[in-house]
Amino acid sequence: MASPPDTSKTIKLERYNSYIRRLQLTKLLHSSSKLLFRATILIALVLIIVFTLNHPPLSDTSTTNPGGVGGVGGSIHHHSLLSTSLFTTSFSVGGGSWEKQVRHSATPRRSNGFSVLVTGAGGFIGSHCSLALKKRGDGVLGLDNFNSYYDPSLKRSRQKLLQKHEVFIVEGDLNDNALLTKLFDVVPFTHVLHLAAQAGVRYAMQNPQSYVASNIAGFVNLLEVCKTVNPQPSIVWASSSSVYGLNTQVPFSEMDRTDQPASLYAATKKAGEEIAHTYNHIYGLALTGLRFFTVYGPWGRPDMAYFFFTKDMLQGKKIDVYQTQDEKEVARDFTYIDDVVKGCIGALDTAEKSTGSGGKKKGPAQLRVYNLGNTSPVPVGRLVSILENLLNTKAKKHVIKMPRNGDVPYTHANVSLAYRDFGYKPNTDLATGLRKFVKWYVSYYGIDTRVKKESKLFNQHPDESAT
Repeated sequence: MASPPDTSKTIKLERYNSYIRRLQLTKLLHSSSKLLFRATILIALVLIIVFTLNHPPLSDTSTTNPGGVGGVGGSIHHHSLLSTSLFTTSFSVGGGSWEKQVRHSATPRRSNGFSVLVTGAGGFIGSHCSLALKKRGDGVLGLDNFNSYYDPSLKRSRQKLLQKHEVFIVEGDLNDNALLTKLFDVVPFTHVLHLAAQAGVRYAMQNPQSYVASNIAGFVNLLEVCKTVNPQPSIVWASSSSVYGLNTQVPFSEMDRTDQPASLYAATKKAGEEIAHTYNHIYGLALTGLRFFTVYGPWGRPDMAYFFFTKDMLQGKKIDVYQTQDEKEVARDFTYIDDVVKGCIGALDTAEKSTGSGGKKKGPAQLRVYNLGNTSPVPVGRLVSILENLLNTKAKKHVIKMPRNGDVPYTHANVSLAYRDFGYKPNTDLATGLRKFVKWYVSYYGIDTRVKKESKLFNQHPDESAT
């Protein structure tokens, strides 16, 4: 009888082949998992990039200055490198959402309305001018870097106010050439109201580089972009009464000498006037410089005397009241913000078109400079007395000699040229202007003081005093 065939080897071989198949399947699943994981990571990165391109970190995503002009608002320091790099990436490829906001804000609503780029829109004068232009139907796009020269939360509050009126502020810097170029690619601006600057006479002794970076380099960068676009915009920009420096002839006239600046701030503004002449002469840019005289009012700058006097008096602190070296009172031509805004708009309305094209001058272009002051110098002691009456408190005055920090003892504007050319006529006296400022101040900071007993001062919504 034949013995059964030996199947043990066959069974072992099948088991071995089954093991090999399972091993290969395991390796395949492992490899597939790795591939799936990597594909997931790649897809996530692509989605992040796409989101970044279409949703750049714009100024309205962190609404809290001048400025500063502030500026852009002012100077170029204290700006986030991360937000700058992300923003540069987004605008360089033309993010649709960003461009839509820019165009909407810059589009005029009235017939023959302007499309105005306002630099330093988060600052004191810039925010007021932006709102006034928008309310009359012009298109307004703001630019500000919200530096920390003074409390940025105040600048952010101005930004929120402008947002309510559909004025969009691009958060960026004057020295960012690619950003400025992109803005002009998106919007054919008819005018530029350049109010961004590093402000303040005394701060220049602490941080001189910021004044050069903003007031000179930033201005030149703006003009470099404006000269190349077509059509070239008309430009109205902020100079300063500080350019009169050590001039003793009063009232200050645009014809007076301005070659003796008393501070670095004044020197940078005087340099700006010479730079404006150069770009007008070579490239045909129409430029109007405005020499502001001690502007004050609601939403003002905390580094100004009327502002920190109010703060310190309410807190019961001493205030330093300066005298000249020969013990005379220091006086200023205090100019209320509403009057200055009218002057800025008057300068815009009478600005002629630039004459250059493709970076080349085609004909003579307008070049102007005007004083915007109140024509009525007031001693600082009188300022303090008015505040004492409005705040119903007695100031603790510390009278000292004016330090040699670049401040001048006296300013007085002759505004006849501005009156002749665009009807500039200031009509707000210091007592009236300070009353409006104090009303805004106690409302904005939520101060419950005896000031509020004068109920007639506080029957208006605080936002309304920003016009």
